[in-house]
Amino acid sequence: MRACGVEIKSNDAIICIVSKENNLYDIPHTRVQKISLDNAGDAEEVKKFQFAFAKLMEDYQVTHVQIKGRALKGKFSGGPIGFKIEAAIQLIDALEVEILSGTFIKKELSRSQIDIDFRDTGLKQFQEQAFTTVFAFFEGQNNSYRTEPESNNQED
Repeated sequence: MRACGVEIKSNDAIICIVSKENNLYDIPHTRVQKISLDNAGDAEEVKKFQFAFAKLMEDYQVTHVQIKGRALKGKFSGGPIGFKIEAAIQLIDALEVEILSGTFIKKELSRSQIDIDFRDTGLKQFQEQAFTTVFAFFEGQNNSYRTEPESNNQED
């Protein structure tokens, strides 16, 4: 499976694509590390952003996208352009998009039995949050298989 972690900062969608097969992680080199939405007030620009993001995911055969969740209100809330970016990504039909909360990401990283030093990934520093988001998604899948109770099919 190949997935993409996304961190939204101001008018940029910072991405990190990771694939996992046979419990081995691979981080392919991508032609871009972020996609920007220059003018969020222009519907044509939003469509261009959405097309560019969808094309990148198609080119790298990504099926799942995880967006790092942001606060809806308060001091650390996300900006309006970021929410437009989030919506544009969520509305791409070919992708399965999830928003992962910061608490979910922290929990899965703490439960993970794999310790990856970010400096060894070859990614740029600004991609760290996108990487931890997609890594937490994969680790969450592993943990859900381990912690699900076995079904009891006894009839009364």
